[in-house]
Amino acid sequence: MPTLLILNGPNLNLLGTREPEIYGRDTLEDIYRGLRETFPGVEFQTFQANGEGALIDRLHEARSGVDGVVFNPGAYTHTSIALFDAIKAVGLPVIEVHLSLPEAREPFRRHSFITPACKGKIAGLGPLGYRLAAQALLDMLGESP
Repeated sequence: MPTLLILNGPNLNLLGTREPEIYGRDTLEDIYRGLRETFPGVEFQTFQANGEGALIDRLHEARSGVDGVVFNPGAYTHTSIALFDAIKAVGLPVIEVHLSLPEAREPFRRHSFITPACKGKIAGLGPLGYRLAAQALLDMLGESP
């Protein structure tokens, strides 16, 4: 059974109530539930942290026991060379996901330090982006359901 890590960065613990006009009304638990319902043959590990170091530590831990990572780095997308380095260091396929479309928002959100380290990026499709990213990883792993 393939194992995917669903990794979420700062403020994503507030989904459902935080700026729903931008991020929607689904909570992280709603998103996780949707993944498990869509992909019953996949083990999902989930982790959310507001601190950059905790995200890096979880990426490092993922080297054993995880086949790929769906990663919404939140605001660290635009600031974190350390997360870029961590993604490169662990050698796992990572798909970057964003609920909104950063390029259509404030100018400071238009650059991602994360994208060049990832196998792909899905943005602007709300919770569907997580499912598409999981499907892409499964296809890469030859584990498509």
